[in-house]
Amino acid sequence: MTTPKAVPESGDAAQTIDTKVVRKLADILKDTGLTEIEVETGGLKIRVARELTAAPAAAVYQPVAAAPAPATAAAPAAVAAPVAEAAPTVAAGDKVKSPMVGTVYLAAQPGADTFVKVGQSVAEGQTLLIVEAMKTMNPIPSPRAGKIVEILVSDAQPVEFGEPLVIIE
Repeated sequence: MTTPKAVPESGDAAQTIDTKVVRKLADILKDTGLTEIEVETGGLKIRVARELTAAPAAAVYQPVAAAPAPATAAAPAAVAAPVAEAAPTVAAGDKVKSPMVGTVYLAAQPGADTFVKVGQSVAEGQTLLIVEAMKTMNPIPSPRAGKIVEILVSDAQPVEFGEPLVIIE
């Protein structure tokens, strides 16, 4: 049994891509939580990317599930009710979002007090938490003075770019 090989789009039959390498790169993406990886060797470039679309996929799935029962008016209302109830769980205020992909830490070191607590007043520029990216600790400052209404992440949680971390009132 032979190992399947893929030929690059350029049509150069001399350069072939081993599918095992592509699968290894995909496994690295899965294991590390990265969304894209690119490797270049001897003029051959391999880029493996995945698109994280969990929320839109769920939104697409719900109408499909409701489609088989169009004659029943109560069924679509029951599907819409939990979605409407889930929305108010996020407190009102300004959301401080993650400027990068990484791991969030609520304290400077394990066992230390957290930078901020719910109900605490903060000054503009005060460190709210840290996002570690590529072994670099990046303090996330408060964009303005206010009061911490809600902390939306837990310690050592992976976060994506633009993910809300803290709500300031």
